[in-house]
Amino acid sequence: MPQPSKTLIHVTHEAARKVGGIGTVLEGMLTSGPYRQAVSRSILVAPLFTTEDGIGERLGPDGDVLYSSIDGLTKNQYAASLAKVEQEYRVNIVYGRRTLRCPWSRLKTSVEVLLIDVGRPNKQKLNHFKGLLYEKFAIRSDRYEQFWDFEQYVRLAQPALEAVQALGVCRPNTDCLLIAHEFMGIPTALAAMLYPAGTFRTVFYAHETAPVRKIVEDYPGHDTMFYNVLAHARDHQHYLHEIFPQICDFFKYPLVKASKWCDNILAVGDYVAQELHFLSPEFDAVDIDVVYNGLPAWKISLKEKLASKKKLQDYAQTLLGHRPDYIFTHVTRMVTSKGLWRDLRVMKNLEPELLKKGQTALLFVLSCELPYRDPQDIYNMEQWWHWPVVHREGLGDLTAGEALFYSGVQEINAQSRAVKVVFVNQFGWDRATCGRRMPKNMSFVDLRRGSDLEFGQSTYEPFGISQLEPLSFGTLCVVSNVCGCVGFVRATNGKTPVPNVIIADYTDLGPGQPDLPDILAIDRAKREVIEEGIAAGVAQEILKRLPASQDELAKLIQSGYELAKKMSWEEVVSRYVLPALDRACRRDQALASA
Repeated sequence: MPQPSKTLIHVTHEAARKVGGIGTVLEGMLTSGPYRQAVSRSILVAPLFTTEDGIGERLGPDGDVLYSSIDGLTKNQYAASLAKVEQEYRVNIVYGRRTLRCPWSRLKTSVEVLLIDVGRPNKQKLNHFKGLLYEKFAIRSDRYEQFWDFEQYVRLAQPALEAVQALGVCRPNTDCLLIAHEFMGIPTALAAMLYPAGTFRTVFYAHETAPVRKIVEDYPGHDTMFYNVLAHARDHQHYLHEIFPQICDFFKYPLVKASKWCDNILAVGDYVAQELHFLSPEFDAVDIDVVYNGLPAWKISLKEKLASKKKLQDYAQTLLGHRPDYIFTHVTRMVTSKGLWRDLRVMKNLEPELLKKGQTALLFVLSCELPYRDPQDIYNMEQWWHWPVVHREGLGDLTAGEALFYSGVQEINAQSRAVKVVFVNQFGWDRATCGRRMPKNMSFVDLRRGSDLEFGQSTYEPFGISQLEPLSFGTLCVVSNVCGCVGFVRATNGKTPVPNVIIADYTDLGPGQPDLPDILAIDRAKREVIEEGIAAGVAQEILKRLPASQDELAKLIQSGYELAKKMSWEEVVSRYVLPALDRACRRDQALASA
């Protein structure tokens, strides 16, 4: 008897455009061979965030709009069915297709996209649904509906499900799975549970535990405090709301907690699974599969590595007037959880040892708070004040958060001779976006391929694809122990030492077991003392592992590629994703027949 085919409905804010981590996951997972073999149809669902774009921009540069009541494009095989949904729920619908491309594997696939304009909903139906959320799932919408990120995804739920049914997704011998990516998809998943048994299977894809991220970022003790609280709570059966009662007022808390009703939960890291269990004792009876994210596995030669590194050294020579022996990088978003100050601590500790050896290192930090700066502004800043070596607040340059980080960069650069830091607050890595001082043939691939070391010492990092992205290029990857990717390395390599990965444990409080009040009392001052000690140890480990010859570098390239190959999206989908989805289908079928 043939296996049922699968239709996957992904509810995500990145349905029409890649914005961040979930978009990267979708690119890698949906383009992989095992996924395309097992899934016959993929539909990406989101609110329509703006009606101001023209029809050609609604689904991005690789999109093709097939139906849009906003634009008067209503000649489509699903037009009549979609129009009924619009009329009943008083929404507008945009439907079409877009092409997903994985930048590393270069594979591509076509997916359907469904966007719902929820600006003026049918209030009667919406209020009825909010009543069901309270009655069935104990979610009080009146406490959180002033938060648009709560309200818009509640408004999305019912018309989205009716619209996907209008697209003919529920067919015989087909498993129809609703994948709720993060808190945004939970209301739609809960609405799916109100349909007759077997209509939809529901899966929560936990790319993080949003209430935990907020606590880690908000408390000055960050991960040093929180993960010791988590360990203590696990031993003493305490739960999140008991220790941090204020989190109940956070609108994402009830949504993430409601994921316990789903047929399965996919946690992107071991800590995410532990954090979900920390939400309430009910999660002890919930199916949670740890499903790591995939990594690029791109085989390169030593010659290619050195060619990319030369470009980075050429750029450094142009900016600073000297060629560093080592190039370090950190490519990341500028948010508190990325722990960028820890990079500076490690660099400071590297300074005396490199000075003794007569060697130098330059750290390029590629991070910004703004999504994009106009290239002409970059050219002007280069000319006026030697950007990106020198920055100024405002005038198209530093935002408030960027200025705070840059003050630390200035301190390091003023005090050090062997190490320097260049802060590039513009995403992209070519002359068109980053200025005329960059080599003409420079690309983002060179940044990843030519780096000797990539930092990623986050305080909260559910997985951390970017931290290990350069793994197959022989780059040393320095990550904090709370990064979910550390669990994947250990699951893949077991107890075998991994020369390419350095793990920094900023949660290590030393000998003894402090009680809960002492752990909660870890403030910035106490954390910084702990961080200084850990950063010194990380610096010593870096000095041991940096390749001293081309033969050592070639070995790192080989070992990194061999490890990355075992952690590719092909492997992840086969070993983790598809079995977890099958588990969700079996659970729903078992409940339906009970």
